[in-house]
Amino acid sequence: MSWLENSYMARKGMARGNSGETHQLNGEKQGKYHYVYGPYAEPVLTVKPGDVVVAETQDAFEGAIKTESDSPSEILHMPFLNPQCGPIEVEGAEKGDVLCVHIHSIKPRGPQPVGTTALITEFGGLVGTTNTALLNKPLPEKVKKMEVTEAGVKFNDRVTLPYEPFIGTLGVSPEIEAVSSLQPDYWGGNMDLPDVAPGAIAYFPVHHKGAYLYLGDCHARQGDGELCGVAVEIPSTTTVQVDLIKGWSIAWPRLENEEFIMSIGSSRPMEDAARIAYRELLRWLCADYGYDEAEAYFLLTQAGRVRLGNMVDPKYTLGASILKRYLM
Repeated sequence: MSWLENSYMARKGMARGNSGETHQLNGEKQGKYHYVYGPYAEPVLTVKPGDVVVAETQDAFEGAIKTESDSPSEILHMPFLNPQCGPIEVEGAEKGDVLCVHIHSIKPRGPQPVGTTALITEFGGLVGTTNTALLNKPLPEKVKKMEVTEAGVKFNDRVTLPYEPFIGTLGVSPEIEAVSSLQPDYWGGNMDLPDVAPGAIAYFPVHHKGAYLYLGDCHARQGDGELCGVAVEIPSTTTVQVDLIKGWSIAWPRLENEEFIMSIGSSRPMEDAARIAYRELLRWLCADYGYDEAEAYFLLTQAGRVRLGNMVDPKYTLGASILKRYLM
C-alpha cells in the first residue's frame, strides 16, 4: 500500500483519494485575481470532492517587475501583493469540516527569466521594518531575475539551485473576516512553508460554506525563513486535487507527506508560532495515535522537528512535525 492510499485524505475523504473531473482555471476564467481571503467574492469555480483544478497563478507581483532595473517601491502598490486564484467553492463543505488539498505539480510558466527576487524597502528579516522601527537607512532596492526550469534555478553563472517548488499562499476563507493575502493564520494564507510542495496533502479547517479555497504566490524554491522577504517568485501552472473530510475537527492547518505529519502555526513572536504548531501536533498524537498528553509531550521533546516558513510576514509561520516511522 502506498502512503497516499493510507493518507488521511484517502481514508477519511469523501472521494477516498479518487480523482474526479478536471477543471481548468486559466487567467481568462479567473479574471480579476484577489488580494484578500474572505467570503465576499463570488466563486470562480465550483468543484466536487475528488475534483482536480489546474490553475494559472501569477507571481507575487502579478508580473509588474519585469527587469532588474525596475524599482519595486515605484512599481508596486502595497498591499496589493500575492494575487490569488479563486475562490474555489467545494460542494458540501461546511463549517467544522476539513478541506484536503493534494498538490500534484507546480510548473513554471511564461518567458524566461521567469524567476524574480528583490530587496524591498522596509521589508525583510535583517532590516528595519514598520513593525521593527529603526533609525538605520533602508538597504538599496535591488531586483534579481533568474531562469527557472524544472531542471533547476540558475542563480548565477556559478550556482544552479535545485527546483523545489511550493505554494507560498494557500488556504480557505475565514468565517467573516476579509484578510490580506499577505497574512497567515488559522485559515492558512501566506505561510511560505516549503513543505507545501508537490506530493504533500494540506488540510485546512473549513469556516465558511463551500470552503472557498484560494491559492497563489508559487515559489521555485526558498531557504528557511524567506530571509530577504522574497523567494524565487514565479508564475506557475499548479495542479491540485481537493477532497473533504467530515467530522474531523482541527484548529490550524495540517500537512502530511510520505515521511511525516506536520501541524502549522502562525503568530508573533516566533516562539508563539512554534508553541501553536507543537501544541496542535501534540493534540494530533493524542487524538489519532493513542498517546496521552504526557507521553506525547515526551515524544515530541525527543523527536519533534520545526520548519521555519517565514520570518518576514505580518505573522511568522512554523511547522512542527514528526516522522511517520515513529508513529507505527
